[in-house]
Amino acid sequence: MASVAVSGDGSRGRNSPWQPFQGPTGGLQPAKAKKKLLRRAGPDHSQQLRRGFQFAFLALNIWLAGEFYLWVRQFEVGGAGPFSERPTGVEGWLPIAGMMNLRYWLASGHLPEIHRAALFLFVTFLAMAFLLRKAFCSWLCPIGTLSEYLWRAGQRLFGRGFQLWRWLDIPLRGLKYLLLGFFVWAVSGMPAGAIQEFMHSPYGLIADVKMLNFFRYLGATGWTVIGGLAAASLLVPNFWCRYLCPYGALLGLASLLSPLGIRRDPEPCIDCAKCAKACAALLPVDRLVSVHSAECAGCMLCVAVCPAEGALAMSLPRILSPSKRKNRVPGWVLAVAVAALFLGVVGFAKTTGHWRSNIPAPVYQQLVPHAEAARHPMPSR
Repeated sequence: MASVAVSGDGSRGRNSPWQPFQGPTGGLQPAKAKKKLLRRAGPDHSQQLRRGFQFAFLALNIWLAGEFYLWVRQFEVGGAGPFSERPTGVEGWLPIAGMMNLRYWLASGHLPEIHRAALFLFVTFLAMAFLLRKAFCSWLCPIGTLSEYLWRAGQRLFGRGFQLWRWLDIPLRGLKYLLLGFFVWAVSGMPAGAIQEFMHSPYGLIADVKMLNFFRYLGATGWTVIGGLAAASLLVPNFWCRYLCPYGALLGLASLLSPLGIRRDPEPCIDCAKCAKACAALLPVDRLVSVHSAECAGCMLCVAVCPAEGALAMSLPRILSPSKRKNRVPGWVLAVAVAALFLGVVGFAKTTGHWRSNIPAPVYQQLVPHAEAARHPMPSR
């Protein structure tokens, strides 16, 4: 691994803007003049807002996991009703079910009967990427939150972050797209009838229970893999997200169509490179006018550390708003948009009766205690 480069402020001398310095070929070359800094008028609050969203969503998922565990246990111990309600939000952890249900909806024109919440959450996060960059990854995703604070801890522990060599980094980034391609290939070829048959199979009905049991009964191999990923995340920023997450790959591709993007104005920019140093996606923000990358998660860390007024901002394209000032999107606007989209879609699904799967308790009582016996059926294509 090579350490992440930390750039200075671009200053080459105090007395003359053309003080020579030693170039890469050994010759003398003129240094760039140090630009005058026009400091930002006010503080940036995007990271306080983002941390609030991260921890609120992490707490929500911890609560959902606890409620779901208790719901499963009541069937495992054979307790007599009344049974507590299943926390439907756990279906957010079933992105493949969401993708399959989206395929079923598009192919049949009907909303699915099983794992409906998985569909609505999948569509919500996909729409969020299209409209607001990969805001789900950096503002909401619990794995993204844990990954971020692991590499932050690693920087404090080792005094710096690390980056894989370019010849290794690029092919490894392709792994998440290979995984995504496999899932898209597997799901896109399934007719609506095959998806419905799969979802109504014992495995499909309790796919969420299977997921819970995977982590409840994690063996030595599983713990070794998780420990390895955690250790790698201490060294390389967002290791899982950068190299292995197919969900992030899908959202990254959708985000390429987003009207929002990080844009740099070269005039007020003082070339301090603080934005590039802060970027968790390791993008050369300081050398770009517009950041157009599937790796950009819309976290606005680069904007938060920029000291120059008007140099860097999350912005709409100039064609939508000719004024530089008017096309800027502050952190609070992005926060409101993330909350409105998430709560709006979930609220719509709940009020219209399309949130729950409505599987009878006796069916769960029959399947949940014997979840390990439910085998993944081979879906027909």
